[in-house]
Amino acid sequence: MNDRIDSREVHPSNKGLLLVFWAYVLIPLAWGVTNTLTQAVKLFQ
Repeated sequence: MNDRIDSREVHPSNKGLLLVFWAYVLIPLAWGVTNTLTQAVKLFQ
């Protein structure tokens, strides 16, 4: 019945890698969304 991962089992290095991974994924995504929105606003003005 141990379905969930215990947070104590995650090593700090893994947590750091996970943080870097999410930053690497989310920052370009947010950048693309903001660029798209600004272009759309310019288009409809």
